[in-house]
Amino acid sequence: MLDRPLVFLDIETTGATAHYDRITEIGLVEVDCGRHVGEWSSLINPEMRIPLSIQTLTGITDAMVANAPTFSDLAEALYDRLEGKVLVAHNARFDYGFLRNEFRRLGLRYQPTVLCTVKLSRRLFPQHRRHNLDSLIERHGLSCNGRHRALADARVLWDFTRQIHLDLGQETVRCAVENLLKRPALPPGLPANALDGIPEGPGVYVFYGGSDTALYVGKSNSLRSRVMSHFSSEPGAARDMRISQEITRLEWIQTAGELGALIKQAQLVKRLAPIHNRQLRRDSELCAIHWEPVNGPKTPQLVSVAEVNLLEPQSFYGMFRSRRVAMNALRAIADEHGLCHIGIGLQEGNGPCLAYQLKRCRGVCIGQESAMSHSMRLMQALHSLRLQAWPFPGRIGMREHDPHSKRTEIHVLDRWCYLGTLNSQMDLFDGWQSRTEDPSLDLDTYRILTRYFKSRPRNVEIVHLPETVPFGE
Repeated sequence: MLDRPLVFLDIETTGATAHYDRITEIGLVEVDCGRHVGEWSSLINPEMRIPLSIQTLTGITDAMVANAPTFSDLAEALYDRLEGKVLVAHNARFDYGFLRNEFRRLGLRYQPTVLCTVKLSRRLFPQHRRHNLDSLIERHGLSCNGRHRALADARVLWDFTRQIHLDLGQETVRCAVENLLKRPALPPGLPANALDGIPEGPGVYVFYGGSDTALYVGKSNSLRSRVMSHFSSEPGAARDMRISQEITRLEWIQTAGELGALIKQAQLVKRLAPIHNRQLRRDSELCAIHWEPVNGPKTPQLVSVAEVNLLEPQSFYGMFRSRRVAMNALRAIADEHGLCHIGIGLQEGNGPCLAYQLKRCRGVCIGQESAMSHSMRLMQALHSLRLQAWPFPGRIGMREHDPHSKRTEIHVLDRWCYLGTLNSQMDLFDGWQSRTEDPSLDLDTYRILTRYFKSRPRNVEIVHLPETVPFGE
């Protein structure tokens, strides 16, 4: 480990999401062939507010970074410091992910050799359960003057490295490091240049086997790193091992951001039906629960997804991949909340229902509980499954832009339905307004969008589209 140029690095950030949050501090220790040659650190203006919880953890406040340089101010000099050195960090995927994204925003490609001290500690000390930085400090008798500050934590990593060489010997550490830094061995079915040209940006990838059978469709904010991780020398999942034995070629599609990658992955899985994707399969029996005690069915009814009223989804609950799954969900709700099997639509007839005979029903079926009380309890039980209302007044475009590839995509959405992707504002307004196709509700798209809107990156712009054609006509 000490026979090469190293940079021990730590960063502090505004949060945990590399494509949205930003760096607030960088600290690094430079080592050349085992000799400490320098240190450097700087606060960084993240150009966004630092959450109070992060300020409390790190001690870095908005006031402290207000007059600090931005990452772009420091990028060129920092890039020169890092170039040609092995990047050593604790939980290196986190630090490297932030650095890579910051450089990508400025059009710089940063692809160092990376060594993770968490993985190194696990390999050298497998008898211990914990390998976070606090555990290493305690276990190896290290000191840290300023925990959760970048330079102080980077110094701990250098101290840890020196200590393990003293405790275990140079050869033991060297073998562990060489194993961790080993480039992934390509599967025998792939040509030697198979990974050439895969970009670091967001997108989806497809692995194919014999007879051009689709094996797996994946997505990532960093295509190259994710594809290579499937062929890592680290012990991996059984699925990765099977893919390595079967794969004969791979393809990838760049997108402008995470949302485009999520949507494209869901589409490709449905179209290609890859062997090793368990979720996101085609849903031919997709259905929902419809219940409206005042103006609708008195008991919950199963309806196909085509019957869901996207303008008024409040009386529809859940989306299920089949009627069997939906019925099982209703049965579980009835058992958990003591609901009547007749009143919830699981059983027909009069008199005591099966749940009452098993002492799991409060007796609405024989008049021991009022219909109003049962309906209120049923409403409460179904509440968590209620389809969410569309949070916009109408059709929108979600604009994503990747500054590195200069790629821009506008995803057109309406009532949880994906209508298509365009590449420019001109396409959006020139070609989209006259389109009249009815939206098609899809379970995976609904889940993707509801989750995405909860943590949508601020750099993803929403374009509100005037509708010249009424929805659904």
